[in-house]
Amino acid sequence: MWPFGSFARRFAYRFNELGGLPTPVVPISDAFFRLYRIDTSIKHDALPCAHLAGVIKIALEGRETGKLPMTRALCIWICLAVATLAQQIQAQTLTVTTVTRPPFSYVEDGAQAGFSMDLLEALAEALNWEYSVTRVEGFNEMLGAVQDGTADLAIANISITASRETQMDFTQPIFEAGLQIMIPSAATRSPSLLQALLSVELFIAIGLAFAILLGGGMLMWGFERRAQPYFDRKLNEAWFPSFWWALNLVVNGGFEERMPRTPFGRLLGVILVVSSLFIVSVFTARITSVMTVDAITGNVNSVNDLYGKQVGTISDSTAASFLNRREIEFSSYEDLDQMLTAFKDEQLDAVVFDAPILSYYAAHEGRRIASVTGGVFLRENYGIAFPTGSPLVEDVNQALLALREDGTYDEIYRKWFGARN
Repeated sequence: MWPFGSFARRFAYRFNELGGLPTPVVPISDAFFRLYRIDTSIKHDALPCAHLAGVIKIALEGRETGKLPMTRALCIWICLAVATLAQQIQAQTLTVTTVTRPPFSYVEDGAQAGFSMDLLEALAEALNWEYSVTRVEGFNEMLGAVQDGTADLAIANISITASRETQMDFTQPIFEAGLQIMIPSAATRSPSLLQALLSVELFIAIGLAFAILLGGGMLMWGFERRAQPYFDRKLNEAWFPSFWWALNLVVNGGFEERMPRTPFGRLLGVILVVSSLFIVSVFTARITSVMTVDAITGNVNSVNDLYGKQVGTISDSTAASFLNRREIEFSSYEDLDQMLTAFKDEQLDAVVFDAPILSYYAAHEGRRIASVTGGVFLRENYGIAFPTGSPLVEDVNQALLALREDGTYDEIYRKWFGARN
């Protein structure tokens, strides 16, 4: 499944330069025939087909006719076999496995799209690769294909971890990322005085306060209407002046004017003055409590705020490992779609996952319902995964360095994430 190696590949490239024929093995064979001064009449028709069987047959025919010593026949056999295999392997199509993780890897209008897929295309062009993409459902299936050798490489948003490194090989990092928290947009509203003033509970408290003032004012009207002219009104005309007198009493906290004259009126006045302190205190406390409760139960701004919340992430991910280490309870999902569906159905208070993926979702599909909060934590690097011992890793590392140096990497990065900080 794996390519033969960079040595064989460079071997084939070098000998291809010796001839100009469309079939690559012909110039390779001509070079060896000229090197050993062999009669070219022993060439076989199978040779231009680049089959190893043809190479072996030529060597055997040369030995049997006496035109080629055994040692030279063996040397030509080995060298041409290496070159032929290198040519065949070089033209082989690599199998790439990936998983849907916008904006790194997904399908758009029937074509492969995403940062990782664009980077793969640039690597293939630099290394003269042909490749086919197999898209699987989950990370475990993708990485399993690399481990058992059914795929030549895997690419998406694959975090380079110590445990994974023991099971496969990674290239140098292709992206620096980390984890972040995503919460419903409604939870990002900061508590405000306006919110406190518009709460139903506060309206009820204000209504009760007004009812007490109106009741106290009407009682004072009943006690004082025969004692002073201000209260000497008919019932249908007395309710507002009485309420206004009680309101002034509560606001000013004393009897600057219209002091009660009857014993019951004075007693009621004292009760109203004392009660006014209670009413103002309740009003102030209510506003403070509404804002405090909103601040405590509203926003999730950091990892420490996740305790006691309904948290979701993807099973066997680096985010799941992190939450386990912090002893934060969470619901795990098999793939990204399941987790985002639960989030949209308001089953989750917060989602912890790769920062670039959550940011992309919050800015596109989830722009009306989701917001990322807090900073990026648990910094990690993404890499391309290969089977252990794959000779492709070194070639890819060299190509990645070249792409960074010539600006291709930055161009791909800007396309998907904007200018780099």
